[in-house]
Amino acid sequence: MAPSNLPESTTPAEVPAPYGTGPAASAATPPADGRKPISRVRIHHLQQAKDNGGRFAMLTAYEQYTAEIFDQAGIEVLLVGDSASNNVFGNETSLPVTVDELLPLTRAVSRAAKRALIVADLPFGSYEVSPGQAVATGVRFLKEGLAHAVKIEGSAYYADTVKAMVQAGIPVMAHIGFTPQSEHSLGGYRVQGRGDDAQRLIDDAVALQDAGAFSVLMEMVPATTAAAVDAALRVPTVGIGAGNSTTGQVLVWQDMAGLRGGKMAKFVKQYADLRTTLSDAAAAYGEDVRSGQFPGPEHSF
Repeated sequence: MAPSNLPESTTPAEVPAPYGTGPAASAATPPADGRKPISRVRIHHLQQAKDNGGRFAMLTAYEQYTAEIFDQAGIEVLLVGDSASNNVFGNETSLPVTVDELLPLTRAVSRAAKRALIVADLPFGSYEVSPGQAVATGVRFLKEGLAHAVKIEGSAYYADTVKAMVQAGIPVMAHIGFTPQSEHSLGGYRVQGRGDDAQRLIDDAVALQDAGAFSVLMEMVPATTAAAVDAALRVPTVGIGAGNSTTGQVLVWQDMAGLRGGKMAKFVKQYADLRTTLSDAAAAYGEDVRSGQFPGPEHSF
């Protein structure tokens, strides 16, 4: 397991769960610098990163193998995003995906990751009606999906919703700036918080923080605006296309690893070319089957 980028904990060590833990988790490999490993990343570890000038990485994950790989690589936060609508279910936007579609994905990620904090997106239509609806949906993601926290999109208008969820015991990450679930009302994929609009984002972020959000994610926001938002907040911020002043950064894993084709957003950095790797592997397999080279004697009983 890769060492954590989070600062060494300044809070008392977490004690074993008093009521059992289910199947035993594998022991964490001690970080190379000799620090005691974090057995499970919690929201207070993210807060310590903000307080102490540390940083953390966040990636999406939608099933067990990527969750396990990213977890063992030391990624601190895994997001089961409503981006599964585009990247798993083949929709053009995030809007069609449902709670019932995301819950099994969240369970798979939560079961596979032994260390990362698991955050689940509440999809469009599952929290906007009322704080009560949001609490009910959040409970399902923690209870049925085994998530540790949820994320909702929206402005200061949702402060009461966040407050109700936090009071119900549901940790909430807020999402401001460009909010994909509102793409139609925003007029498409547009950068938010330019010029005089920067103050609106600051006000939204502070209101959501004060309502109890443990973190604020900013998407497609000018770097200067994102820095101003981060400076105005006590809680950690997460950026995606929001410059380098946030405590955390998040990317969709298929973008980060080069699995998805097509034009990438400006804020995406690709760390691999899995699309070419898988395409070459599939083509080689198909040729071996058609030519009779696979299966060979070594693959037969």
